[in-house]
Amino acid sequence: MKTANGTTRPIALLKTASRQPRRSAVPVKAPDQTDVSLAQATVLAKAVAEETRLRLLMLLQPQELCACQIVEVFELANSTISKHLSLLKQAGLLASRKSGRWIYYRWPDPSDLQDPAVDLTLQWVQALLQSASQTQVDREQVQQILQLDPVALCLRQRGGDCC
Repeated sequence: MKTANGTTRPIALLKTASRQPRRSAVPVKAPDQTDVSLAQATVLAKAVAEETRLRLLMLLQPQELCACQIVEVFELANSTISKHLSLLKQAGLLASRKSGRWIYYRWPDPSDLQDPAVDLTLQWVQALLQSASQTQVDREQVQQILQLDPVALCLRQRGGDCC
């Protein structure tokens, strides 16, 4: 068949080249056959689509840390870390608790997970990054930070105005 510019192409190529990919409104099926909406999958994918957030998840996987300790590991502005933590928490990938002036972050308890897609995402992140060299570096650094007084750490980060 001749195209508009006069070249000849097989009919099969013409048909496939003109098709637009279909967007399905059908929910994605997780391995346990639970419906996961595309919107839900998108939120989770966006939450883990950034290196700092992946590192945060792996740092918090075995333990609970306060925001000041997390800031110390990443050497980023408190507001930047706070934004990343907030996105992960909104996606359901992190839980938090407040104790006095400190906010502690951790992975959600498996018994508290109401969304199997969150559990699958956390399992995937852990399987993918458990032995990554950056994960090991971050965990070694946090062990040193845990030896520091949290109040002194907070004072140093905030220039004398703790939490």
